[in-house]
Amino acid sequence: MSTTTERPRAAAAASAPAAPGKLRPRGQNSPLASALSHGALITASLIALFPVLWILYVSLGPDKTDYLHPGDILDKMTLSNYTTVLNDTDFFTWFVNSLIVAGVTTVVGVMFAATTGYAVSRMRFPGHRPLMWSLLVTQMFPIAVLIVPMYTIMSTLGLLDTHLGLILVYSTTTVPYCAWLLKGYFDTIPVEIDEAGRVDGLSPIGTFWRLILPLARPGLAVAAFYSFLTYWAEVPFASTFMLSSDNYTLSVGLQTFVSEHDSQWNLMAATAVMIAIPSALFFYLVQRHLVTGLTAGASKS
Repeated sequence: MSTTTERPRAAAAASAPAAPGKLRPRGQNSPLASALSHGALITASLIALFPVLWILYVSLGPDKTDYLHPGDILDKMTLSNYTTVLNDTDFFTWFVNSLIVAGVTTVVGVMFAATTGYAVSRMRFPGHRPLMWSLLVTQMFPIAVLIVPMYTIMSTLGLLDTHLGLILVYSTTTVPYCAWLLKGYFDTIPVEIDEAGRVDGLSPIGTFWRLILPLARPGLAVAAFYSFLTYWAEVPFASTFMLSSDNYTLSVGLQTFVSEHDSQWNLMAATAVMIAIPSALFFYLVQRHLVTGLTAGASKS
């Protein structure tokens, strides 16, 4: 082979690009990025869990000043605070009152919010836009502004210190927000489903009940979770409108451990832990619907 033939081949080999290195599969991060992301997640988890674990730890100290010397709790951990709260206070009465108020508020709030959100999402009646804006405006007022006029109204109607009065107050605040939430979720359900229901002879109520509500379970779960979690341990309204110990909810009963000259922090911590258990159980029941329900209505409103 001649020298002139070898030279072009050598030049072509020299100008050819180098073989690329091993490519990382799509979705796989570098070790450094993975370590940083895991470190950030662990840090955020510790920050979120620390208050809960601290309250649980303090609740195991038998003395009301143990929170000032947390290192001493390890040597004298006990469940005496829990037995004291369960046996020597009206905890079970407060628990039942909270369960009634939060449970009824959740059912009533979600029911009215679902019908309101569906009507505004599907029907174009006169004033449907002002209706939604009026619901939104109600969320702009702070609780401190609402307490005095609500107190006057409830006193006039004889609803002070009653579960019904507190349920009505809670419902007026939870329905507007949940209606907006569910309206955005109903917008993501195709209108063709409603048309198919009418073709099959269903009334608008039948279509809503049989076809739309089963598809809206994630949105309903989010609305129910918001309502229950908000009013299970609500403080300002309950402490203002509930006047007798027999009608106290858990949040109001918790304040009985604080007096003018003394605070029983150990009993408060134990009660706070027991208050959090029903909320955690409710979250466990609806958790698989929460992510879907929270993101489904994000693109439409």
